[in-house]
Amino acid sequence: MMELVGLQKYCIRGQGVPSREDRFGRMFPDIPPSYVHPAKLQAVGAAGGPMDAGTKKSRTKGVDVGQIFFGQFVDHDITLDASTSFQRVVDDPGEVPNVRTPTLDLDCIYGLGPEAQPYLYTDEDDDFRGAKLLTGADSGTGGLADSDLARAVNGRAIIGDPRNDENRVISQLQLAMIRFHNHVCDDLHTHEGLSRGELFEEARIETTWHYQWNVVNDFLNSICGAPVVDDILACGRQYYCGGHPYIPVEFSVAAYRFGHSMIPQKIQLQKSGAQHDLFGSILGGGFKPLASADAVVDFHELFDTPANRSVQKADKLDAKLAPILLALPFIDPDDVNSLATRNLLRGNTFLLPGGDKIAIHMGRPDSELDKVRDKVESFGLPREGIPLWLYLLVEAEEIGRAETGGNRTKGEGLGPVGARIVAETIIGLLELDHESYLGANRNWSPRPEWDSVGKMVTAAQP
Repeated sequence: MMELVGLQKYCIRGQGVPSREDRFGRMFPDIPPSYVHPAKLQAVGAAGGPMDAGTKKSRTKGVDVGQIFFGQFVDHDITLDASTSFQRVVDDPGEVPNVRTPTLDLDCIYGLGPEAQPYLYTDEDDDFRGAKLLTGADSGTGGLADSDLARAVNGRAIIGDPRNDENRVISQLQLAMIRFHNHVCDDLHTHEGLSRGELFEEARIETTWHYQWNVVNDFLNSICGAPVVDDILACGRQYYCGGHPYIPVEFSVAAYRFGHSMIPQKIQLQKSGAQHDLFGSILGGGFKPLASADAVVDFHELFDTPANRSVQKADKLDAKLAPILLALPFIDPDDVNSLATRNLLRGNTFLLPGGDKIAIHMGRPDSELDKVRDKVESFGLPREGIPLWLYLLVEAEEIGRAETGGNRTKGEGLGPVGARIVAETIIGLLELDHESYLGANRNWSPRPEWDSVGKMVTAAQP
């Protein structure tokens, strides 16, 4: 056998790895798929059913609510399935196109770059031409436009991924990332004298590497637990294998949908401001210009930053969802408007293995599996072949996130199986990308003033 080089040699399996980076794959191709009758899944995920949190949903102690929206931003950066549906089984995910690049390269910010998509960039005849990204402030109209994304005459955002305008928080996070890039441009121009094309490329690298570093060292530590992240970085990946980056369906269809359990029904965007419904008139009106000053996000309220605010925390990670997510107002009730039901049905569609079977494959003890099985059985589902998404939610609730010292904290983050799938996938995407900080310079570290998600997104706030 030809000798494998680089990081690939530490994980040489990979029968589920697609032949192309722009296709999905499987992390556990040798575990048979689970099937649960759709009627049972619909009963579990229905409004008023066992997954309905009602008014009793409790908050985490340490996970900033902004991290969940940041997780959505990451998802939009690496994956987009625009071709599958509930009505057709996906036997080979390698045939399903991933419309986004799987690497964490911020193509949702940069698009194809200033040469291919110049309309995303400034066009003034100065040192920043083609280096800075446009925002609403560049329109010259003033008012709320100064706090919004750049928009076309029909109101649609001029950005690399239209999904980053689907709600007001993700829209404002997209704007914050654009402003951060522009802030880096100012810094590099002032201190290193760079301009135009050279300035863009250096700013893109620095912005992207800060983003990637914070995904690993801030976001993943928060969601998966530092012991899991440290173990993967120190000892290598065990389950995310192959020679090029790809998105496993166990990740995209199940594990990375953990955030649906952690999104509160109401969110406070501004200091001493009101809380707004997730899909209400202030937050939920996506794909249109900013219409209210109340919707301008102060990220000091969503992330822990040097401002030392009392930051709103995410809901606990468990088998409960906010009621609004079980009756999505923008989907016809006759077309499955429960987000929980949609996630459960996708497990059947993509032939995902049961979460309990993956746990056994990973060598998790019977005591853990029994705790999850008991909870799932109380929902009216079988103890065997548990839908992967549901297994991971219950695992988070009953087993909890790994903590330094060997303890676990229930509801604060993903349990052992979920944490492995999520952390290994994201770290693998970076390690197999020769342009990422983990693939190009593993000794790189961020500037101290930008070494957390909160610091980074607030660095260029006006």
